[in-house]
Amino acid sequence: MIFKIRDSVGLIKLLQIIFIFVFLFLYPINAYSAEILQINDTNTILVGDQNRSLYLSLYCIDINENDKEQATEILKENFPRGTKVKIKPYGSNANRLIAKIFRVDDDTEMTQLLNTFNNSKEKNCIN
Repeated sequence: MIFKIRDSVGLIKLLQIIFIFVFLFLYPINAYSAEILQINDTNTILVGDQNRSLYLSLYCIDINENDKEQATEILKENFPRGTKVKIKPYGSNANRLIAKIFRVDDDTEMTQLLNTFNNSKEKNCIN
């Protein structure tokens, strides 16, 4: 009788361990990351999470007036609404956070993306 009780307790513990591993592997890791809500231009990017939203400006980028519309379209194409992002803040200016914004899935960064399309000049900034 004691032998059967030990087996059932061991079986329950084994099932609990399997359940924990399945939960950890199937649970979405990026469920609570920030996401793009709106891109007006390179100085007005609205990013939000479950309970707050922030207006951001891109760090270390200088867009020509003639290229601002094209740069905004490039950002909207590569970072559509709902894209999960991570933010690396560098400071603030006029109640707006200045940051680098990275895609969670492939680590594409907005400033580098604009530099590859030759729409901007990278300022001499500390990374």
